[in-house]
Amino acid sequence: MANDQGRQTNAGWLARREAAVARGVGHVTGVFTDRAENAELWDVAGKRYIDFAGGIAVLNTGHRHPKVMAAVQAQMERFTHTCFQVTMYDSYVELCERLNALVPISGPVKSLLLTTGAEATENAVKIARAATGRSGVIAFTGGFHGRTIVAMAMTGKVAPYKKGFGAASAEIHHVPFPIPQHGVSVEDSLKYLQFLFKADIDPQRVAAIIIEPVQGEGGFHMAPPELMAGLRRICDEHGVVLVADEVQTGFGRTGKMFAMEHYDVEPDLICVAKSLAGGFPLSGVVGRAAIMDASEPGGLGGTYAGNPLACAAALAVLDVFEEEKLIDRANALGARLKARLESLARSNTALPIDAIRGPGAMVAFDIVKERGSDAPDAAATKRVVARATELGLILLSCGVNANTIRILTPLTASDALVDEGLDRLEAALQA
Repeated sequence: MANDQGRQTNAGWLARREAAVARGVGHVTGVFTDRAENAELWDVAGKRYIDFAGGIAVLNTGHRHPKVMAAVQAQMERFTHTCFQVTMYDSYVELCERLNALVPISGPVKSLLLTTGAEATENAVKIARAATGRSGVIAFTGGFHGRTIVAMAMTGKVAPYKKGFGAASAEIHHVPFPIPQHGVSVEDSLKYLQFLFKADIDPQRVAAIIIEPVQGEGGFHMAPPELMAGLRRICDEHGVVLVADEVQTGFGRTGKMFAMEHYDVEPDLICVAKSLAGGFPLSGVVGRAAIMDASEPGGLGGTYAGNPLACAAALAVLDVFEEEKLIDRANALGARLKARLESLARSNTALPIDAIRGPGAMVAFDIVKERGSDAPDAAATKRVVARATELGLILLSCGVNANTIRILTPLTASDALVDEGLDRLEAALQA
């Protein structure tokens, strides 16, 4: 247990946090969690919260799912670490086999397991560069791919992710992501990509194009099918590796196991993390075997990569998805969330909200300054998140204009609990 000093208050722990933890680690709330179950958590003072954040899309199977906890406990009785590059273990191989069978990529497929989402996106770039002998990377504005050096460079947002961290890695370029309410069409995006090929980088020097099928930090905007088809065509024409960053969209959140299943085209590589292991740190890259095998032995991996506890958790997560039909649940949950939000959008007492969107249970909406307008209201959005916390609802904002509320409640949450959370959201939205 933690020390008694300051243990019973969030404020006490916050003071200690400010003295001990680097300022650059931000936090949405001032809540310190003491325990959690499924879609609920309790802070150090005993206050109950409904969790609509899910650890930023990590907990599709909820906090401490019994099957996941049992699998990890069983693995702890065997061993907790060997480093897969030193002595191998069955759960790493079995998980790779299952991922290879699940991803929407035809033909022979192989996997690499890692620890964080940023590791996954950086290793996807490494693999693409090894496979093509090229170094250029193209990403999209508003995209988020992590906070490490190359991942940060690929992220399409300066503040807070790039501010103060020096020059970006070379040969990483950005194309506008198509969002109609922001005045950018698919035609605009593809046209800009051609401008980039003429002005800045020969397509024969591009190793990879990386894209989130649904932007996470960028505001839950889904890539239009026409864009995906255009990117696939361009990648095929120029020998470029198409990378789908499914770190946030993966494992049922969008109503498919992978968001790329919503499209008629296949990526070459898929980055996975977050809800893969039910709260344990695990990520990976899954893709065409010929591309995945381009790196020399020893070029990929990591000391903690594919940790056995996390692998055991992930295998249990995949079982839970099958046994509890969580793909179906994601679609039902998404429909429930959107129906309630549509009702709120018609309310005369709530703050004006607009652009309710998102596939499956990856649902978001914008807070705007007045009804019928799309003018973002970032200040009101910040107030809503703070008010939700006061009301016992953990909520996240996002978006390039900081006016998007995103909902990432665990797929295992009951209808009654979701409705209770929506009641609290409605209260937080009162003008």
